[in-house]
Amino acid sequence: MKNSENSRRSFIKKGALTIAGVGLFNQIDMKAYAGNDEVIVPETFPADGAFSLPALDYDYAALEPYIDTMTMQIHYSKHHQTYVTKLNEAIEKTPELQGKSLKDLIMNINAAPESVRTAIRNHGGGHYNHSMFWKMMNPKAADSITSDDLRKALMAKWNDMETFKSEFNKSATGLFGSGWTWLIKDTAGALSIVNTANQDNPLMDISSQKGKPILGIDVWEHAYYLKHQNKRADYLAAIWNVIDWNQVSKWYSEM
Repeated sequence: MKNSENSRRSFIKKGALTIAGVGLFNQIDMKAYAGNDEVIVPETFPADGAFSLPALDYDYAALEPYIDTMTMQIHYSKHHQTYVTKLNEAIEKTPELQGKSLKDLIMNINAAPESVRTAIRNHGGGHYNHSMFWKMMNPKAADSITSDDLRKALMAKWNDMETFKSEFNKSATGLFGSGWTWLIKDTAGALSIVNTANQDNPLMDISSQKGKPILGIDVWEHAYYLKHQNKRADYLAAIWNVIDWNQVSKWYSEM
């Protein structure tokens, strides 16, 4: 009877902590994630041979009201963590892939053993895409500016920023089902807007439109449904308020 009562109290305590909400979760959880100044897109395995969830540069509530707190929490700690976990599981089964960088893995999907090829594509892509996504956003994005080189490239293609955003949103709104919309750079520095399905990206050898992604917006429903329901256009209109153009410019300038 005593054990039963203790179990019941434990259950109630856990429920109360859950009801206490995101604020408590952030106070505990974000201590492990805040304050990373390194480029967040992972390139190599850590020493223990496993990929890990990269640190956020801000807490879950920092992008309010444009990206809501609960969506950030679930998207980062559940969805992204699952991609990392499943990727590591695939790598553990495939010794010949151990030690390869994430970029190397996703750029050579066709070279992966058939037994893990789909897992590398889906979960490796999910890990890379989301790592870039978190780094691309910033609560102080209003203070960011495009570099001269990036501004010239954008103007050469779309004449002005509003036209670019309109064309990007049109492409993202028109993407059927789940996927990503990207701004990519070719070897000559020219820019294009492309869509990819699921967790594919333009770096992959299986992509029909290849290039270096410098900006990518997640248009899976889990990225916006809690706040915007089925209104993808509202999510796309809001997210430009947190795009860090300093970071996008940095990626544009790199080879």
